[in-house]
Amino acid sequence: MTKLSVNINKVAVLRNSRGGSEPSVAGAALACERFGAQGITVHPRPDERHIRYSDVRELAPLVTTEFNIEGNPVPSFIDLVFEVRPTQVTLVPDPPGAITSNAGWNTVANADFLREVTARFREAGVRVSIFVDPDPKMVAGAAEVGADRVELYTEAYARGYAADRQGAIAPYVAAAEEARRQGLGLNAGHDLNLDNLRYFAQAIPWLDEVSIGHALIADALYMGLETTIAEYLKRLS
Repeated sequence: MTKLSVNINKVAVLRNSRGGSEPSVAGAALACERFGAQGITVHPRPDERHIRYSDVRELAPLVTTEFNIEGNPVPSFIDLVFEVRPTQVTLVPDPPGAITSNAGWNTVANADFLREVTARFREAGVRVSIFVDPDPKMVAGAAEVGADRVELYTEAYARGYAADRQGAIAPYVAAAEEARRQGLGLNAGHDLNLDNLRYFAQAIPWLDEVSIGHALIADALYMGLETTIAEYLKRLS
């Protein structure tokens, strides 16, 4: 079964909008685990507009499932990963002002940089996943620089799903098959939701993990966190 990692950034957005400590980011992470999530994802950005570096430090000893830290490997991010030693680090090429991630790495053009960073994290015992568009060349490039996994950027799939789900999934199947040929693990994330998740997981049954935040937290406002996580797990089963 594909694992569900819940991105809790939006819980931090709600907390930060008021100040103080409610809702509790740590409390949300523990609740997600209690309700069946197999991982927790955070994406700290340098401006700390949602998840703060202090949140990552607080979560590290509390999370008992897989702890995944996403981000652009700027020096402060690299230092944070070395400090907390998560299960997985997902390298994302988002610029500082990005509202959300909007592209995968060009693993060919950035091969030297990615190879160096990947080697450092792997030496520290941290699994490395590289965020890529659904392009077999970029997947092969991730293997070339030593990554353990790739995470497929699924916005294009989500955008095209309603009109033509077969057309929307086709490049992802091709990229996933390349990942399997290269011996890479396979993750996916961005705009996956209760409507489009089952088809994606069925089309790529060797998918290791999905990371879902915005849609899941939004659904939880209406259905509650426990019911929502159960529904996402059903889509993956």
